Order: sequence, then C-alpha cells, then structure tokens
Amino acid sequence: MTINPQRFLADLHTLRSFGASGVGKGVVRPAYSAVEIASRRWLASRMQEAGLEVRFDALGNLFGLAGEKSLLVGSHSDSQPEGGWLDGALGVIAGLEIARASKEAGGPPISVVSFQDEEGRFGVLTGSDVWTGRMALADADRLTDTEGQTLRSARQRMKEGGGKSVTTDLFTGFLEMHIEQGPVLDESSDRIGVVTNIVGIRNVKVTVKGRQNHAGTTPMHLRRDAFQALVALNARLNEEFSKIVTPATVWTVGHVDVHPNASSVVPGRVSFSLQWRDADKARLQAMEEIVRQTCTEIAQACGVAVEMEPVMGIDPVAMDVRVQAALEQASEDLAPGQWRQMPSGALHDAANVAPVLPTGMLFVPSIGGISHAFDEDTDEEDLVLGLEVLARAAEAL
Repeated sequence: MTINPQRFLADLHTLRSFGASGVGKGVVRPAYSAVEIASRRWLASRMQEAGLEVRFDALGNLFGLAGEKSLLVGSHSDSQPEGGWLDGALGVIAGLEIARASKEAGGPPISVVSFQDEEGRFGVLTGSDVWTGRMALADADRLTDTEGQTLRSARQRMKEGGGKSVTTDLFTGFLEMHIEQGPVLDESSDRIGVVTNIVGIRNVKVTVKGRQNHAGTTPMHLRRDAFQALVALNARLNEEFSKIVTPATVWTVGHVDVHPNASSVVPGRVSFSLQWRDADKARLQAMEEIVRQTCTEIAQACGVAVEMEPVMGIDPVAMDVRVQAALEQASEDLAPGQWRQMPSGALHDAANVAPVLPTGMLFVPSIGGISHAFDEDTDEEDLVLGLEVLARAAEAL
C-alpha cells in the first residue's frame, strides 16, 4: 500500500475543527455532545468515501468495515472537557488512512473503528467495555455523568445508534496508535514507542455527608465539615499508599463537587472521584482495601458519613507478542535506533480489546509530555512516521 501523508494530516486537522476550543489546537468534544455526534457523522462519510461499510452499533461505536477477517485499526474520537487534538483522534485517522490505502492498492482488508466515550464521561472506556462484553449495554445505560445525566438519555441523541451489531470475530487483530501522553519519548532521542503492557486502573466516586451550617456561628469543635473530612481523607490516603506503592504507581482526586459551595456555609456534602493506577493487579486490590479502611476511619474521626459507589476499572494487560514483534520490526526498519519498548501508564481501548483479539499499541512523542490539555501537540513529522510504522506493521500482520 502507499499511504498519503498529506491526506492523513488534512483529515486530522478537519477532525480538530469539530469542537475547536479557540485556544491553540485544543478541542472540546465530550462523548454524545452535539459536536461529537457531528464529528462521527463526518468520520462515517469519510469511511464511506473510502469504500468501507459504515456501521454504528447501539452504543454509538463507529466502524468502517473492509470485510470479514480483517485487521481492525483505530482508537476513539471523543475528548476530555478540555482536550487536545490528538488524543484518540490520531489513532482513528491513522486507521482510516491505512484502511483507505490498503483498499486503493487492492491489499488485505483493513477496517477502522472509533470507539465511543473512551474518555469516561459516563464510565471507563465505555464503548469498548460494551463492545468486548465486559459490560452489558443495560448496565452501561444506567451510568451517569457528573451532572446526573444517564448514558441512555445521551445516546438516544444519536439516530445512527442501534444498527446491526459488529462482533469481535469479524477481526483478526487490533492496532492502536496514540500519542504517548507522557514525557519519556519527548525527553529522549526516540521517536517511536512500542507498548509492552497497559496498566490497570480503579475508579470510584465517594460522597462525604456532614452537617451544613453557618460559617460564622458554628464553633470549630462542633462542626461536621464534609470538605475538611475530604482533606483529612486525602492526607491519610497519601500516607497509607506510600507504604505499598512503587514510583510508577499514581493516584488522583479529580472531580470534586462541594455543596452548597458558598463562602459563609460549612459544607454539608462533598462528592469526589478517586482513581489509582498500577501495573500489578494485587497492588490495585491492596490500594482498594486501604481506601475502604481509610473511609471508615475518617468517617468516625470527623463525625461524617462516607459512602463509596462500586469500584470500576480494568486489570493490567499485556500486548500480544506477535503483534508487538511486527511493530518492533517496522520501527527498526523505518526508525532504526530511535524506538523503544515501553509500558503505557494511560488507559486505552486496547486494554479492553486485548483479551478478545491479538492487540498491539504504538506511541509517538507528546511535546513536553502534555496531554488532556489544550496545548497537547506532536510534531507532524512524528505523526507521519508513526503512521508509516503502523502501516508497515499492518501489512506484515
């Protein structure tokens, strides 16, 4: 096949125009938003123009099919609330260009996918969760975003959803190209990362219920301040986690909702998200036990109630040895001495697909190691090199 770098970059920039933030190359394209749905319709039109069979499944995952027993290449095209132009989108447009180039050359069938809600507006890798059978659609429909909207109500905006299902047995394997989203490649002389494994993740929503009261007249020793309980909980978790984690383990208090969020009111309720990631399943479980025990202890110490919703997540997963070898050979052919094996500290749809299909991932550098931000970027030369490596590996596979 002969890939077309200019066509690839043009499509990548067109996709960026859907939800362009006006700040740098940033995008605001959350799953199931009007602009995100519009971007899927545009992607579907490009797939159709490439001679692929367009199919949306019930959740809104978008496939461009080249036939049975094809290699599947892709990623996702939704964004974080303040996202970058390459996160996910790069893998989808790379898949489109490779599928298109192979079809033009009369080569082997290569299909493309854009999974829905990878960024977790409603869950964790929701689109590939449902597609691979890790979660039933009925269970996914009950998931809610931070504003309380259900996934079911959100996906009903997509008239294309609910079509004929796409089963995993149509494909021989899965490839996903992504920006690294970290500093390793950017701080080295390497231009390509071949992923060996993807870390596991756990995510939970916690609600602290105290007593809302007057901020001027309630003595400190009588307060049941939900926010102060959160502060104490966070400090205790940092202390307890430090006893069992490695330098590669990470954890984050991300979304915080304080009620009533007023200057003169002692907060009566705080909800927050807690997420932790590690490459070892046993350590992830040990951290969950610490979270549960710490919540109990802080509730007693602060006179509040602490409620945990069910913990969601995915276990660590290794990439397929044969697929990894094809990516390594292509990297050595096209970027000799400028590639490395590396784990992924970020979660990707490949983590869900790996248990059901032979799967591999390829990274290109992120300038400054920045992602999930408007100033996320990668040199176009590195984008094209990544595409060339991925295309060569796809041909070999």
